[in-house]
Amino acid sequence: MAFTFKDKVSLTFWDHQEISSGPYRSRYNLRSLWKQTVMISILIVLIPLIGLTCFDYTITEEAYESEIMLRTSRFVSNIRRTIAFFLSERSFALNFIIQDNTYEELSEAKRLSYILNNLKQSLGGFTDLGVIDQTGKQHTYVGPYAFKDLYYKDAAWFKQVVHQGNYISDVFKGYRNAPHLVVAIKKELPNGGFFILRSSLDNERFNEMLSHLEISGLGDAFLVNEEGILQTPSRLFGDVLQLMPLPVPKPSVNTEVLEMKNAKTGNSLFVGYTYISDTPYILMVVMNKQEALKPWHTTRIKLISVLIATVIIILLVILIMVTYLVNNIFLADRKRAEILHHVEYSNKMASIGRMAAGVAHEINNPLAIINEKAGLIMDLFTYRDEYTKDGKLLELIKSIISSVERCAVITKRLLSFARNIDVSVFQPIRLKEFVFEVLGFLGKEAEYRSIQIDVSVAEDIDEFLSDKGKLQQIFLNLFNNSMAALYDGGRLEINAVKKNKETILITIADSGCGISEKDLKRIFEPFFTTKRNKGGTGLGLSITYNLVQELGGNISVESKVDEGTRFSILLPYKLKNGS
Repeated sequence: MAFTFKDKVSLTFWDHQEISSGPYRSRYNLRSLWKQTVMISILIVLIPLIGLTCFDYTITEEAYESEIMLRTSRFVSNIRRTIAFFLSERSFALNFIIQDNTYEELSEAKRLSYILNNLKQSLGGFTDLGVIDQTGKQHTYVGPYAFKDLYYKDAAWFKQVVHQGNYISDVFKGYRNAPHLVVAIKKELPNGGFFILRSSLDNERFNEMLSHLEISGLGDAFLVNEEGILQTPSRLFGDVLQLMPLPVPKPSVNTEVLEMKNAKTGNSLFVGYTYISDTPYILMVVMNKQEALKPWHTTRIKLISVLIATVIIILLVILIMVTYLVNNIFLADRKRAEILHHVEYSNKMASIGRMAAGVAHEINNPLAIINEKAGLIMDLFTYRDEYTKDGKLLELIKSIISSVERCAVITKRLLSFARNIDVSVFQPIRLKEFVFEVLGFLGKEAEYRSIQIDVSVAEDIDEFLSDKGKLQQIFLNLFNNSMAALYDGGRLEINAVKKNKETILITIADSGCGISEKDLKRIFEPFFTTKRNKGGTGLGLSITYNLVQELGGNISVESKVDEGTRFSILLPYKLKNGS
């Protein structure tokens, strides 16, 4: 059978069973060779590829995380500057007012109200103003609340202002029972006393600066104090004055970015923070790590997909190439065994031919002498009257001459065999008679097993030319196969019709055990047989296939298990006149 490219890249050798021995046995364990070559090729190609990909994956992931942390650090620094400017601007405004006005001027409610209106119009964010003397009493107050004459002597913020000179508070509720923060400035008086200018800042204005920020990775920006109390609302951790679930970051003069775990959800977070100088605030920007790394996850999926696709392509190429090479080794090994068999067969035939020629030569010499002497005796008996009347003696001499002639025919056949002439001779064939002639070899078996044989040859099939010996071997092989597959009492049908002017279709169908779909694909392969333990060699159908090809025809097979098998043969239809 001819091998196509598809055959060469399929595991043709995998199910091959070695039946030869000695010098004709395969030199290679092809399965082991295929496995070892595939594994070595995979190790050589894939290990560096996967190693390089893993290294690149790790470096890229670290670089991406570093880039996120760097962007977060810059982002936090920018927000810190905005908040610090907001607070320092208002602190500076109060400091300017307290330095530009005397205690008496600021103690006038009308002037203080005028100043508050100017602050609201120019800077914004101011809620009220109050002047507090050194005893802690608020002498003058302008704003939405009735806070005049309140005492702050025991308040923590008052003590800090007295000590530091200026003060920005945490967010707290205080007397108004609503979250707010205050900015207070202290001024020394010439008489050794002091007074304090205090203002409450608009908490909503303070919160807007953070709530409107767009942060990737489902992020959040908020302020906390050193106790971890939220100073602004947080989308992740709750409202103002609630305790943040994250640990308070360590003090640092620089902006820092850390990776933390959310104690409640267990999610990993990127946390950027900075301490705002001269304030009790810590600015924190929190991003969900998984969300922040989503672009990297998309890139990672693409990277892994490319790697998987590359690995699959490499594996396919390796498998195809290794299979192709091992199949070629397998075919070359089979060709080597075939050539050795052919050489051995030729040598045997040559030896038998030489022996046959020698035997024929040695027999022909005495036969010639016997024939000559018998002829001489016959001539002598013919000329003498006493022998011519002895009929019995003459018959014996004739019998000797006849046997010598018969031996001469046999020796001629031996000499013809010795010449080893293998010439394909096309002879006229009457198909119907020829089929019955071949079936004559199987008549006794069919009769004994009650097998019904039906032959149908179309009347329009005239005598045509073909190689009688090859055609006889084709039919005999197929008939024998069908008889082996048939159960007792089965049926064998042989039909022949003209397909067209140039082709005859011959079908041989039996009602036997059938052939499985798996075996049907390999039915014409050399040495493949389903009857290995029953004396099958696997050569019958392979030889039949080749013989049909040599006649210029084609053969196909259809079969179903337990239903039967049908062989279809297309043969060229050549008539005596050459048409």
